[in-house]
Amino acid sequence: MIRFLSVLALLATMAGPSLAEEVSLGQGATLRGLDKVNGETTDIVLENGGSAHYGRLTVVLGECRYPVGNPAGDAYAFLTIREDGSDTPVFQGWMMASAPALHALDNARYDVWVLRCNTSEAD
Repeated sequence: MIRFLSVLALLATMAGPSLAEEVSLGQGATLRGLDKVNGETTDIVLENGGSAHYGRLTVVLGECRYPVGNPAGDAYAFLTIREDGSDTPVFQGWMMASAPALHALDNARYDVWVLRCNTSEAD
């Protein structure tokens, strides 16, 4: 419930006309995954609408957005993450690069967070 209220408060501030920021749609996103058992990190590069397997997880990127004129700025991505063998997402929603704990994946073994939006295929 606290997570829901935090996200609701964040969305309310983002929707306010005086605080609204123009955003651009990235072509995809770079995420980072942490396997908490062995301490190994892996970068995951996805196109919008793409998916990747990370350990026992399937990560699907809906889209990635970033502030206009600042692709290295505060990226946020809509992610759906499922554990193998389950149709119910363990995470579904917007994740922000600058505040990954605000709306985070809650998994005993893995952490996944957004690093940045990709603005070209070379990213």
